[in-house]
Amino acid sequence: MRRCFQQIRNLRTDVSLVPPIRQTASIFKQPVTVIRNHEPSKVKHDVKHGGQEKPKQLFWEKRLERLRACHDNGEELEDISLPKTIRTVGPNVNEQTVLQSVATALHMLNAGVHGQSSTKADLAKNAMAFMNPEQPLMHAVIISEDDIRKQEDRVGVARKKLQDALKT
Repeated sequence: MRRCFQQIRNLRTDVSLVPPIRQTASIFKQPVTVIRNHEPSKVKHDVKHGGQEKPKQLFWEKRLERLRACHDNGEELEDISLPKTIRTVGPNVNEQTVLQSVATALHMLNAGVHGQSSTKADLAKNAMAFMNPEQPLMHAVIISEDDIRKQEDRVGVARKKLQDALKT
């Protein structure tokens, strides 16, 4: 009985057994028959219905440039300086905009954050044509083993300080 249901289910997905669809539209003078003659295994189901993602606007982070974080008493926080390996990309993009861009990418993206992969020359020619809106407004960063070792050392020192502070 179960095998019979599986065979029926397989027949439903077999495109060769699906009858052609008759469609009439105002642009056609006569009804048109749509015949699909491809196998379902080769069809890429990429159709999205309902909650589709909105396209991302380029340089949307620039709208945040005048906004500053502040303490409860209203005093503005000091700017955070970025490492020298992180270089800004785009017209009139400052370090704080890149910082906001990186923070947003880390928070929102499910994929890795690596920066803009286009060459510096391409971005200088036409930044809007070669910019990837999914990535932050910085050049691609290459992290070496030495960088990882230095960061591990910094984490070790911070943990040691925290242990000492908790003991006292």
